[in-house]
Amino acid sequence: MDKLANELQSLDLISRLKRAPSEHKGHAGKVLLIGGAPGMAGALLLSGNASLHLGAGWTILEMLDPASAHAISEQAELMIRLASFDAQTQLADTNPDLIAIGPGLGYSALAKGWLEAALKYPSVPLVIDADALNVIADTPAFLALLLKRNQLNPGLCVITPHPGEAAHLLGKSPKDIQADRMHALSQLVTLTQSIVVLKGQHTLIASPTYSAVRCMQGNPGMAIGGMGDVLTGSIAAIAAQGLRHNLTLWEATCVAVQLHASAADSLVAKQVGPIGLTPSEVIMEMRSILNKLL
Repeated sequence: MDKLANELQSLDLISRLKRAPSEHKGHAGKVLLIGGAPGMAGALLLSGNASLHLGAGWTILEMLDPASAHAISEQAELMIRLASFDAQTQLADTNPDLIAIGPGLGYSALAKGWLEAALKYPSVPLVIDADALNVIADTPAFLALLLKRNQLNPGLCVITPHPGEAAHLLGKSPKDIQADRMHALSQLVTLTQSIVVLKGQHTLIASPTYSAVRCMQGNPGMAIGGMGDVLTGSIAAIAAQGLRHNLTLWEATCVAVQLHASAADSLVAKQVGPIGLTPSEVIMEMRSILNKLL
């Protein structure tokens, strides 16, 4: 069924990210990433590293795990802070250009409070992944908030489910999703009114206003924990820069998906993987390819 989608061809858009000599960090966007519950801080750090290395002007991590909410010498450029229980005020004070929520988020009251605040925060692009999608699947009130946000701000939300999360959202099994990925993609767009990235072999992307496209790049080495977290941070960074470099959230999402998969293929071609390929290696290869294409 995937063959009904057009082939994704988005890497030419990267040239729009080329910076003028006078640009400053404000032109590259302030990204706020939310997640990292106890035991899952690595997911948020991977997203943060992807955002940082793909060019966001600021990358701020709202870390739910108190033990991990401190500066790390290995990546001192990341602004890491303990997530406040007053998420709405914290968001307003931060004034982000883009919000991404989900990597390692968990299902605590604190996590749900941040998701509610993110869904209610207006007018900026929003990337929703991982645990945040499962909370939405379990909570009709959150789905209603998502639909209201998309009605008021069309084209400003992207969700990035893998087949398991897609199945949860649609009340199906992962086997059902994989049996007809195009149909599942269409149902997810209808359900959420969002840009949808259905991850997996030949990742599919569609939205209420764009027909489905299929990423032909990628390999089995990407089947490792953390690879989706890197994609979330990558979409965030490229979309944040796109706000001032003439890239829509749809275009930024397409670029990030294809760049992510192409970087994994590039590493395998260099005999790095597929077995043992790491998300951190993919981040650095993505940066290299992006800069070559400017």
